[in-house]
Amino acid sequence: MDKLTAFIDGSIYAESVCDHAAWMAGRIGAPIELVHILEKPVANQAPVNLAGTIGLGARTALLEELADLDARNARTAQKRGRLLLESATERLALGGVADVTTKLRNGDFVEAVEETCTDSRVIVIGKRGEGADFASGHLGSNLERAVRSAKCPVFVAARSFKPIHKVLIAYDGGPSAEKAIERVATSDILEGCTCTLVSVCEDGDALAKKAKQAIHRLEHSKVEASLIIRSGHAEKVIEDIAAEEKTDLLVMGAYGHSRIRSLMIGSTTTAVLRACHIPVLLLR
Repeated sequence: MDKLTAFIDGSIYAESVCDHAAWMAGRIGAPIELVHILEKPVANQAPVNLAGTIGLGARTALLEELADLDARNARTAQKRGRLLLESATERLALGGVADVTTKLRNGDFVEAVEETCTDSRVIVIGKRGEGADFASGHLGSNLERAVRSAKCPVFVAARSFKPIHKVLIAYDGGPSAEKAIERVATSDILEGCTCTLVSVCEDGDALAKKAKQAIHRLEHSKVEASLIIRSGHAEKVIEDIAAEEKTDLLVMGAYGHSRIRSLMIGSTTTAVLRACHIPVLLLR
């Protein structure tokens, strides 16, 4: 259960995924499993109907040629996948991680995430996929689906790595926020980090009181923590405070309640992931 699993592809985020995974593994002495998924290509158009357009012999020859092309593309994808895993293993070795296993698998990315969560402490994925340079304003197409299906924490790596010392916790008083507090209070990975807890509410209301109790929980675990209570739109407040505090990591629940109940995958969480240039640890 102490294994960390890092999903890599050919994107510019792959190196950052490896570096963040190496940093976490170094903190807790955990092995890393590298996974590359060979997903089935998505058809962008309806199948071509060849009936009646060309002669039978020509149709047979063309179908054979297309089948051969598919087979060659599959072999090329497998070779590329193995090279990506080899390169990632070498990068992890440079980061001081020797206990690395690799897995090249066919299938759906989300199904792989679901299976991996059964025996992984954390999964690490990039903020965007191989189309990142062409769609820098959008998140990876698999990210939302992966977080929705994951039963373990999901660490979303930013474009580049830097050591993590300052942590920002988005707290809304809900179950996932309480889980985030417990994770930070007991985490070996974040041991020694300073934490700022932000709650989007008015000072003095019920959520503010819960946030102060959460701070006491952190302090009881000898976590250096401070509290910021600020009203406004959740995503903007979080983005602003992350910049002001020069935060290295944002910890938040995948689903929210109360005044930041819109902190849900597909809404505020997506906006925060898009706006913040730091890694995000998402908890269910």
